[in-house]
Amino acid sequence: MKRKTVLCLLAALGLAALLANAEGVRQSVSEALTLCGETVIPSQFLFLTASSLLVSLGVGEVLAPRLEFLMWPLFRVDGAGATALILGLVGGYPIGARTAAELYRENLVSEAEAERLLAFCNTANPAFLISVLGAGVFHSVRVGVWLWLIHVLSALLTGILFRGGATVRAKPRQRFVSRAVPLTTAFVGAVRGALSSMLNICAFVTVFYVLAQPLRNLTGFVGAAAVGFLELFSVIPLVPNSSAGFVLASVLAGWGGVSVLFQTLAVLADSGLSTRNCLLGKAVQSGLSGGLALLVVGYVMG
Repeated sequence: MKRKTVLCLLAALGLAALLANAEGVRQSVSEALTLCGETVIPSQFLFLTASSLLVSLGVGEVLAPRLEFLMWPLFRVDGAGATALILGLVGGYPIGARTAAELYRENLVSEAEAERLLAFCNTANPAFLISVLGAGVFHSVRVGVWLWLIHVLSALLTGILFRGGATVRAKPRQRFVSRAVPLTTAFVGAVRGALSSMLNICAFVTVFYVLAQPLRNLTGFVGAAAVGFLELFSVIPLVPNSSAGFVLASVLAGWGGVSVLFQTLAVLADSGLSTRNCLLGKAVQSGLSGGLALLVVGYVMG
């Protein structure tokens, strides 16, 4: 009861703060919705639709036998899990996690395998890293490519670290199962599911964009790190074009932001999967990204 009282008090204080700065909040929400309309939705919606459609039509069964020789030795995940890894790397947050949940629902990966995937397949897309951070912040596509390479390598290393000690599969799976789902049915379901996921994503981006605004008053590196810890898109104008900024961008891209974690929780809400690996995996990937960035920053920014 005491904990509930404290939470209610904090919520009331938060509401009072919003009311006290109603005009500033309105402006921040307007900026967040513009961000969603100009950046988040164009970069994510079709990828969300495509990932769901591919899983429904059976891409997991097609990839499973072909990529088994990589996925199981490296990550202790069935070859079908390559679908989540590839789509996550291409499509960005939280498409990899959503695809992992769909593979689990389709019985293409076990629960343990799906939860391993959650640790390393939830990644930023190359367009954000190369175009937005690289070209936009550092004025260099080359720097953006290095940010992307660091991000991919840190994700793969995280997957290896989270593979655990499993040596055998929980249960055998049948390959090349014939899908009875018509293309039209799969397409309609994919678009509807993508719309629902997109609304969740934009809602969390908006909330955390507003919550991050007071942190912008913090100066320099500390302010950028604090804002990026909460919401990744909000940190773009705050990252300095310097060696320290390069390392910071790598760390924050690996982490993804608290906003991304809640977006992931939203797409996993009805999956039955534990979300523990989502948090731990992003923390590990963030640390690995920072370490890798430190190794190459002299060459990249020199």
